[in-house]
Amino acid sequence: MTFNQPQTLKTIAEIIGARMVGDENFPVFGTNEIHRVKNGEIVFVNHPKYYDKALNSAATVILIDKEVDCPPGKALLVSDDPFRDFNKVNTHFTRIYNFTEELHDIEVGEGTRIHPSAVIGNEVKIGTNCLIFPNVVIGDRTVIGDNVIIQANTVLGGDAFYYRKLNGNFDRMISVGNVIIENNVEIGNNCTIDRGVTDSTIIGEGSVLDNQIQIGHDTVIGKRVLIASQTGIAGCCIIEDEVTIWGQVGMASGVRVASGTVLLAKSGVNRDLQKGTYFGPLAEEFKQYLRKEVKLKNLK
Repeated sequence: MTFNQPQTLKTIAEIIGARMVGDENFPVFGTNEIHRVKNGEIVFVNHPKYYDKALNSAATVILIDKEVDCPPGKALLVSDDPFRDFNKVNTHFTRIYNFTEELHDIEVGEGTRIHPSAVIGNEVKIGTNCLIFPNVVIGDRTVIGDNVIIQANTVLGGDAFYYRKLNGNFDRMISVGNVIIENNVEIGNNCTIDRGVTDSTIIGEGSVLDNQIQIGHDTVIGKRVLIASQTGIAGCCIIEDEVTIWGQVGMASGVRVASGTVLLAKSGVNRDLQKGTYFGPLAEEFKQYLRKEVKLKNLK
């Protein structure tokens, strides 16, 4: 999430009641999660296992639960609960509407047709010559390009599935990101595409999604990607251009799939994949899978 205008370390510290380590005038441009964080942004960390990763990331401000040596050129915000305070910063600078307030800041391009039953949030932009079918839900801050088709009952911009266990209950990370649908995308019926926690979930130009597909928060789908029905892609994945994903594929969080890859039906992806054709509950190269099957049959 990028702030409307740059803030200072002191301003952020006062908002959340954290202790500063660094120049109080240190500039802060926004917040982000570790996998998308950029220079000038805040990242949070609340477990020693991930301290080094956060401190050595592109983030220039680290919201952390212990005072540690601050890397050169960076600053710390020391908090007793970084998860809670990350939510505080995000909601301080991003208004949460949840379809409870009158529509405003809606832009719809020429030639776009929207069924009267569709529900649209605030600060939504829809390009030209789009078709929005019945019962589509478009969440706050969603950006849709030109010549996009979104079929019935699809939801764009639902909350991220991002929680922590706290006092025996699940505590939500509030999603202040959005969804971006680029030009010439087609999305089938009953799909769900979650908005980013602090950044954008992106469906690249020319991609086509079948029915009943789930795309998790902050995932980036490349250009001309084809995804068949009942595929589930977790958050923070990167699917490069011209990948083909057949039905009921399941993908773990944070994996990258190289351009031109083919994932055959019911494959499970739990690691990064180089270009190739894959199959199996723990996806392996298809030819290798077939050779293994032949060997197993010959053992009988």
